[in-house]
Amino acid sequence: MSQCSTDQHPWIIAEGLPLGLKVMSTTRFGGVSRAPFEAFNLGLHVGDDAQAVLENRRFLRAKLPAEPLWLNQVHGCEVVDADQIEHRSTPFEADAAVTISRDVVLAIQTADCMPVVIYGGGQVLGVAHAGWRGLAQGVLSELIQVMAQKVGASDHDLKQWQAWIGPCIGPSAFQVGEDVRQAFLTQSPRHQGFFQPDDAPHKWRCDLPGLALHALEGLGIKQSKWCGFCTVTDEQQRFFSYRRDGHTGRMATLAWLG
Repeated sequence: MSQCSTDQHPWIIAEGLPLGLKVMSTTRFGGVSRAPFEAFNLGLHVGDDAQAVLENRRFLRAKLPAEPLWLNQVHGCEVVDADQIEHRSTPFEADAAVTISRDVVLAIQTADCMPVVIYGGGQVLGVAHAGWRGLAQGVLSELIQVMAQKVGASDHDLKQWQAWIGPCIGPSAFQVGEDVRQAFLTQSPRHQGFFQPDDAPHKWRCDLPGLALHALEGLGIKQSKWCGFCTVTDEQQRFFSYRRDGHTGRMATLAWLG
């Protein structure tokens, strides 16, 4: 994933992706929202002025082939089939979406959680919102299952699929308690390696992207990577971060089959 030409561009574009897959992640820059949401906030649920958010979304829409499918994300595992959706005034309550259609734009909003894009060999596309809760509950497994069923993919087919994780909280910044560690250790003792002792008592540093990459491999997807951008520690502070700032906006990772 590479940054666009200026340090304060409204988005960064994922490069090195398979032909036919388009992915971009927005940044904090270029919008009209005021502090503490400055400036390119795309979240209607965070307390920002709605008209400012809608103006930001209109600016984004002009750069896309279609209006994004906005979800009401709840840190769960519900998957929406974007190809079965008719026009509705309120977003679906879900944390993942799939499509097999060209130019259907799937969107995930984040401010530290992981936006995960899964590309099924030119046949199917899926996106997921994965914080530690969603990851532990199996949102990636649910998404891959829906994608595979949609196109009749086999376990052999999954080996050719690819996954990409956008800007999110990195392993050096994600301090968690014992409850988070245990949520993963009860699934597998192999998850121990993704938690390092923190200086604070009873706290750990959690490698959330590492846990996701491990989960993807276990689900059959061998080709996956994290973009490497930490929303908390990014030197240019290009990204919204709930962990760093508390009351803040949301950026979006958008993907479509082009």
